[in-house]
Amino acid sequence: MSLALAHSRARTGVLAPAVRVEVHLAPGLPALTIVGLPAAAVRESRDRVRAAIQCSQLEFPSRRITVNLAPADLPKDGGRFDLPIAMGILAASGLVDVQALGRVELLGELALTGELRTVSAVLPAALAAAREGRALILPAGNGAEAALAQDVEAYVARTLLEVVGHLNGTRQLARASASPPNDAARDAAAFAPDLADVRGQGQARRALEVAAAGSHHLLLVGPPGCGKTLLAMRLPGLLPDASEAEALEAAVVASASGQGFDPGNWRRRRFRAPHHTASAVALVGGGSPPRPGEISLAHHGVLFLDELGEWQRSALDALRQPLESGVVTVSRFGRNAEFPARFQLVAAMNPCPCGWAGDSSSRCRCTTDMIEQYRHRLSGPLLDRIDLHVPMARIQPKDLRSSAPRGEDSNTVRTRVLAARERQLARAGKLNAQLGQQEMERDCRLAPGDQCLLERAMTTLDLSARAVQRIRRVARTLADLEAADAISTLHLAEAIGWRQFDRPCAASASAA
Repeated sequence: MSLALAHSRARTGVLAPAVRVEVHLAPGLPALTIVGLPAAAVRESRDRVRAAIQCSQLEFPSRRITVNLAPADLPKDGGRFDLPIAMGILAASGLVDVQALGRVELLGELALTGELRTVSAVLPAALAAAREGRALILPAGNGAEAALAQDVEAYVARTLLEVVGHLNGTRQLARASASPPNDAARDAAAFAPDLADVRGQGQARRALEVAAAGSHHLLLVGPPGCGKTLLAMRLPGLLPDASEAEALEAAVVASASGQGFDPGNWRRRRFRAPHHTASAVALVGGGSPPRPGEISLAHHGVLFLDELGEWQRSALDALRQPLESGVVTVSRFGRNAEFPARFQLVAAMNPCPCGWAGDSSSRCRCTTDMIEQYRHRLSGPLLDRIDLHVPMARIQPKDLRSSAPRGEDSNTVRTRVLAARERQLARAGKLNAQLGQQEMERDCRLAPGDQCLLERAMTTLDLSARAVQRIRRVARTLADLEAADAISTLHLAEAIGWRQFDRPCAASASAA
């Protein structure tokens, strides 16, 4: 038979669109042509495929071979199409069962010796193959990742000859199996840094607990060495383990990123801490083809932005829309990709360029204009989307003594956080930070006197409507931490108190 069809998958963001690998053998001078918008790595596969087939002691047809990767308008890149192209050529030559080839999907890069090398973005392809009801054959190094898609029938192979034997029924490939979770993945909270290591900072510890309980965004403002980074690193230890659905969504993003993926840690919540020199593209995603950025790699996890005042303003402003919607759409010439970005933001910054504005030591020599210019690097709309603004002071020497009393450990705080989250999920099916307008009207009702208090705060502090809604969500979380059915005046007053840095100019004036 001179015509054969193999199935494979391309990579487009976190999706894996189907690709039909059509192979035709025709009389004429020996040649191998690949069409269908292939990238350079795909065009080079003709040499890898020829050498792999010949080194596997199989006959490479001395005919005019045309390989079409359909659909033709979908860009294809990488070496993932080597294996389906090779199988299509062998099937068209009569060396592989064409019917068996049509029932499977193939992914894999070929070495010149015929060995299979791993490829990226396997998990999205495995999920798509399971939805189509086809089996998947892929390199052995990708088996643990593909096995995370529980409904897929995935087989692993080490060489081209093993795949040929499986399709011809002369041997059976091994099924892909998941990697056993490592110790850190079995109990992420036990291996996370302990909150008891943080000395003093009772107000900041309280804010961290509230942020963990309601998935609220958090901004820590204080002088150098006061424990901002120390607190941020302890937030994952207060969070519950990711559900299977959440972990799978995050694993798909990690698989599509091309940065490497550890199947043994797939249930752990991600903690991403990019450097402040990162660009807007590195933060939100981009490139050609589009790849997920840090906010998507932190999906269902924590994104920590240290030295917030040193970030490029364009990079920070790119966070506005994802903070609200939980997704980011990256548009490039001829390519669009949508990445999930439901992350919890924790940011830290100094109060001024030197870092000591408002400190009791009076060592700050920054002028009011310098402080205001420093704070203006953060736009008002971005600050508006951060629920908790926490001022932190320098740690007192007595708090650093070995005999000084230590605060609650992570396990104690985590117990309260889990209980508060269970109340939210039982009531609304989602956490308080994700409540919509109608859900807030039902779950965040205020007494008439408390409503007047909130309106006065809105007028006095020049709060936006978005900030007011976030205050109500934080107040609901405070009530959930105390297992209260209704929001009280104390809950509302505390939530209002966390909105100190909505206006950079006012914050700088108070700090100076």
